[in-house]
Amino acid sequence: MDAFSPAQLLPISFEKPTPTCFLSHSQNHTFNFFFSTYHVNPGLRFISKFRTPQSLLNTSSLAPGAVDKIGSHALREICEAHVPRHILDRMEEIGYVMPTDVQRQALPSLLSGRDCILHAQTGSGKTLAYVLLIYSVIDAAKSAVQALVVVPTRELGMQVAKVARMLAASPTEVEKEHKSYTVMALLDGGTLRRHKSWLKAEPPMIVVATVGSLCHIIERQFLKLETVRVLVVDEVDFIFNSSKQVSSLRKLLTLYSSCNNRQTVFASASIPQHRRFLHDCVQQKWTKSDVVHIHVSPVEPMPSRLHHRFVVCHRNKKQQTLLSLIQSDAPESGIIFASEQSKRSKQAGNAPSTSLLVDFLKTSYQGSLDILLLEEDMNFNSRAVSLLEARKGGGYLLVATDIASRGVDLPEMSHIYNFDLPKTAIDYLHRAGRTCRKPFSDMKCTVTTIIVPEERFVLQKYENELMFNCEELTL
Repeated sequence: MDAFSPAQLLPISFEKPTPTCFLSHSQNHTFNFFFSTYHVNPGLRFISKFRTPQSLLNTSSLAPGAVDKIGSHALREICEAHVPRHILDRMEEIGYVMPTDVQRQALPSLLSGRDCILHAQTGSGKTLAYVLLIYSVIDAAKSAVQALVVVPTRELGMQVAKVARMLAASPTEVEKEHKSYTVMALLDGGTLRRHKSWLKAEPPMIVVATVGSLCHIIERQFLKLETVRVLVVDEVDFIFNSSKQVSSLRKLLTLYSSCNNRQTVFASASIPQHRRFLHDCVQQKWTKSDVVHIHVSPVEPMPSRLHHRFVVCHRNKKQQTLLSLIQSDAPESGIIFASEQSKRSKQAGNAPSTSLLVDFLKTSYQGSLDILLLEEDMNFNSRAVSLLEARKGGGYLLVATDIASRGVDLPEMSHIYNFDLPKTAIDYLHRAGRTCRKPFSDMKCTVTTIIVPEERFVLQKYENELMFNCEELTL
């Protein structure tokens, strides 16, 4: 192996207590490549400034063309030493063959047992990454809860549970020679009595739960977390920012279980002040001290093929402007985001803007798309029916509040319409993230925001924060 002098090494600094790593000036490849090869290439070693170096970088591992070689590894190649073969067979049968950027960069660290913060664009494949981790560590012969996925909404929980169950199903060409993996969806609005009986009789191996339902079960001692080997918190920033959920999440991370006895994974497309969050993870003992922050495309929070537009109009013309946009765009499917009704408006007996929009579209829109509704005030069954209708295929326009902006996966979505301006840049990011959810697709997708003149400066602020350009349309 070629040797390097200390002067030839370039430090890459992290927030403490994460170790500092080094790259050779002569082989100055990208930081993304460094993480994508971590624990995949046995010739690559990290050097910590807190310990005496045991080895230096192997120059052969950084030879020209190495990035392309590592980047071309299929998902099976990355996972085969850790994930059961029948899970990988099923994964390929479903259609997951090549890794997305976040999977290529995160899986080596995840499968090595490191606590991780997955920070990547919406629709980038974070869910599959942590579900593969779960199947790499659970023991199918052990009847105990071994993996826990915490989500902020019922809709996201149903989606995660579906992915976990799809991977657990036996491939069509394989007989049932393996014990099946059991997945429980412990979600708001579910029948907790049935879940309590299930947990007592034969505990599931994987539990996907909303924070409220999970803490209800734990506090009544129907579920203990001593056997949990992996804890995933999806949309972690949303839960920490929710006054209704944050205290329960803190209890879950520190009181009900210890970070020393589990592998912890946080995931989101948006983690504001992520360096501070990384510091808090260690200081508050939410994770171990060697937690890895995997930030994919930090300079491009949204896909480059996503086209952003805005239209300025008077407030009383917004509905007609929306109708004109839909008729002009002729979308395959679209989501129309409207603000949640305020308490004052409810007390005054006003109809929510979502209901007014649905009524307007049903009477004025003459196209072939179905008009659907999804909002917080609907009961859980009605919300499930709306999502089921959307996932059946065929065209639709889903009028929704921000409940649809987190984690809901509708791959055929081509257009997003912000009938009301999002409250924050993060809300804009997650609304826009309901489209462009096929990583290897070249389908053109559009986000259009309808604003009144005094809102233009707010949209410009979002453009600066999220680093995108918004084109003005005139109708």
